[in-house]
Amino acid sequence: MKLKRLLSGWLFGAMLLGASTAGLAQQEIRIGAIYPLTGPAASTGAELKQALELAVDIINNGAKDIPGLPGSAGGGIASQKGAKIKLVFADHQSNPQIGASEAERLITDEKVVALIGCYNSNVTATASAIAERYKIPFVNPESSSASLTERKFKWFFRTTPHDNLFVANFFEFLKELKAKKGIEVKELGLFNENTLWGTETTKLETRLADEQGYKLVASVNYPANSTQLTSEIQTLKAAKPQVIMQSSYLGDALLSMRSYKELGVTPDMILANDAGFSDTEFIRTLGKDADYVISREVWSLDLAARNPLIKQVNDLYFSRYKANFTGNSARSFTGMMVLADALGRAGSTDPEAIRKALAETNIAGEKLIMPWKGVKFDATGQNELGSGILVQIIGGKYTTVWPFELAAHDVVWPMPKWDQRK
Repeated sequence: MKLKRLLSGWLFGAMLLGASTAGLAQQEIRIGAIYPLTGPAASTGAELKQALELAVDIINNGAKDIPGLPGSAGGGIASQKGAKIKLVFADHQSNPQIGASEAERLITDEKVVALIGCYNSNVTATASAIAERYKIPFVNPESSSASLTERKFKWFFRTTPHDNLFVANFFEFLKELKAKKGIEVKELGLFNENTLWGTETTKLETRLADEQGYKLVASVNYPANSTQLTSEIQTLKAAKPQVIMQSSYLGDALLSMRSYKELGVTPDMILANDAGFSDTEFIRTLGKDADYVISREVWSLDLAARNPLIKQVNDLYFSRYKANFTGNSARSFTGMMVLADALGRAGSTDPEAIRKALAETNIAGEKLIMPWKGVKFDATGQNELGSGILVQIIGGKYTTVWPFELAAHDVVWPMPKWDQRK
């Protein structure tokens, strides 16, 4: 009888423990986040991680000073009994194979119900393929290679515009520069890294340059994460392009700018394809040598005059991390908020319910910190309401210069020669 009572006590305790554990599990929605936390893009990855953590903190705990932001009341996901989002981070080290293996680990071992990532387009390609195989929703806030939404995937959703739009913006800008400012560009040089992102960008820039009558005097693709770019930049210098269109992650962007100065390369302008040129470390590291570069963008703090949410959320980010959002981190924040919105409408952690809710997303622009019309996915999983801007670094700050009707400052053209800068 004593043994029977003892066994019954153990059984009852186990049941209580199981019930307690189940209750805890119900209060947590696990989301896998795959980013470059070490390696050449580690500083960018750190910013994106901070942006995701801020978004999740707002959803879980609230931000009462920002009532216009969806989810700012906090309390977790209301439709799922206040379940809190739990981010499970993985480091892909800018390596596509590691990204794929980490995606599988997060799905099979960590039991995440959705994935978000991965910044680097070539890593997003492999990691999202794993998610597609396992039928797990994948939200991509930052990668811009157009081919990512040309794969007919069912479980992939990209919130940012892609390079077809961004590169087209460059050529629209050059056309308007001639029409409205009397500045004509005839000769272009291309300087792009050689992973999926840079290679696709080169093909698109080459096609548009040909279609619109520009002379392509040089097209140089260099190995990503290079330790020296002297010979490649000497090739560009010899070709004497009026404008260099460049796609580089942070390490390469810093190295190229130092090499431009050392070798005396100053085209009329560098039109940068975001990425490393929009990282906080770009200006912090180069100081005044970062000035005058124009980069395509999706976000700028000076647009807060048109949308108060931009400043309100940026102030919260700055209070925590002592830095402003960049276009990269603003996109990550937005992607997480879109996923949280879908979790709320799904009312379930079932991956198919989340996928269906993502597919039905329709968020108005005034509820975003981005200067977009909103977020609404087409049949390929691409947000069809996104748009781009161009910013120029002036006095150490990113300033909107295009579209001209949104400009906070007149474009400075051409870039001053290195020996003429103060």
